[in-house]
Amino acid sequence: MQLREKHAPTPEIIAIGRELHEMTREAGIPLIVNDRADVALELDAEGLHIGQQDISPEEARRLIGPHRVLGVSAETVEQARQAERSGADYLGIGDVYGTRSKPDAGNPIGLEGLAAIARAVTVPIVAIGGITLDNAAAIIQAGAEGVAVISALMAAPDPEAAARHLRTVVDEERRRSVEEKGKEGKP
Repeated sequence: MQLREKHAPTPEIIAIGRELHEMTREAGIPLIVNDRADVALELDAEGLHIGQQDISPEEARRLIGPHRVLGVSAETVEQARQAERSGADYLGIGDVYGTRSKPDAGNPIGLEGLAAIARAVTVPIVAIGGITLDNAAAIIQAGAEGVAVISALMAAPDPEAAARHLRTVVDEERRRSVEEKGKEGKP
């Protein structure tokens, strides 16, 4: 679960984060704070996710230490490789299809861009941007380990049912991918 709040004052973000972290801990889900190392540390969150315009991955790692998860956003192969070299534990890749949830997102990279990045790095990648139940399987086929969504759940009539369905689609496609690699003799 990622806490992403770009505009609220810091005390409000921390208050929201404390409530959210209580829920995520009970559910056994890591809390990743977007952009704000100070908030991640204050909440004792499990990780931090930074973008290309935020502090460097090296500085982020220095601040959060070696035991917290560090995610870095990337849109290109070179950004992805640099983030991996700099100590990212995973990469947020996209905008894949185009999104209205993030007005600051760049041009969509498509499945081809996603696949190129997946081939270029060894850390897990999570795709973001315009992902729905209908296209999530293609995202996994292109090399992503997972998906990050907002509208696919929040705009659904039953967000919990949509989340469960999305999880099933992703898990089934990941299983299929592993089986296919096994048949091809790939690790």
